[in-house]
Amino acid sequence: MKKICLVFALLITVAAQSQLYTTPSGGNKRASVSEGIGITNVTINYSRPGVKGREGKIWGQLVPEGFTDQGFGPSKAAPWRAGANENTTLEFSTDVIVEGKELPAGKYGFFIAYGKDGCTLIFSKDNEYWGSFYYEPQNDVLRVTVKPVTNTQNVEWLKYEFANQTETSATINLCWEKLCIPFTVKVDLNKTQVTSFRKELRTQKSYLGWQPWQQAAQWCLDHNTNLEEALLWADTSVNPNVLGERNFATLSTRAGILEKLNKTAEAEASMKDAMAYANMNQIHLYARQLIAQKKPQKALEMFKLNYEKNPNQFTTLFGLARGYSAAGDYKKALEYAEKALALAPNGANKTNVEKSIALLKEGKDIN
Repeated sequence: MKKICLVFALLITVAAQSQLYTTPSGGNKRASVSEGIGITNVTINYSRPGVKGREGKIWGQLVPEGFTDQGFGPSKAAPWRAGANENTTLEFSTDVIVEGKELPAGKYGFFIAYGKDGCTLIFSKDNEYWGSFYYEPQNDVLRVTVKPVTNTQNVEWLKYEFANQTETSATINLCWEKLCIPFTVKVDLNKTQVTSFRKELRTQKSYLGWQPWQQAAQWCLDHNTNLEEALLWADTSVNPNVLGERNFATLSTRAGILEKLNKTAEAEASMKDAMAYANMNQIHLYARQLIAQKKPQKALEMFKLNYEKNPNQFTTLFGLARGYSAAGDYKKALEYAEKALALAPNGANKTNVEKSIALLKEGKDIN
């Protein structure tokens, strides 16, 4: 009897392995869509059933309401598979927040208990099954409820799409026939990015020079987060004894963090050191940052320094025009803007200077 069972199992295995690759059963289309939210990768794998002339018979009929007994498998109260054929799966490379509820990083089977007034979205540990015949509620990791919305256009083939993207969130829409089921995925960008930096700065990337340390420190400065640790990273980036280098990028990043931490004297000293390494464009951009920070006198000082180092250049002449304008001296600003016009490259630069001259003649700031 054992030999017969072994032979039978072998025949089944051989038959399965001998199947050729063809289109999915039922004519359903395989699909995958992915997008980044912050540094988080979100990937959806699914199969796309078609309406195929069944308009008005999809929602509440082909897709039943709530949980149902499908007549096969152990589950007597199964949700819809949110697609066709195998499990629809959603995979997140980091922890995320779905409709306000936390969901750990991972790959999940995705199911929906449809309701015209509210749909229950289910993220399950079971992500390798066929359909939802083997659905087990004890393997749910998260359930959220959302309202379906009417779609103005008919969608023949079921699809998932990303919409309303921001740096930290996106809406995922499941659309089929004339209905969409939307849900929002958010990430804690500061947390995920800083966590990623900590991991990467313990790998071989940390031995490649000052750039990784300065990049991590600058990101924290730009996002005003994790500043104490960012200062340690900035200190590493300027320390030649640990692969660091004293240059404009490393020293100015360190200065910016020190200022955010209200260590003004240290910040000024670090920025003074940075200026010794700065080229014309770096000084110009730094001065413009000072204008944006509402520090016009300090900005004018930097524009003057740049002009002393690089006299009679278009960049430094127009920089002085910006500096004097920010300080409210439009007459002096106009003088340097007109000098800059004579050296302006053709195209956008020249047009920009001409517009600035017109504004200054009207007594208006050009910044």
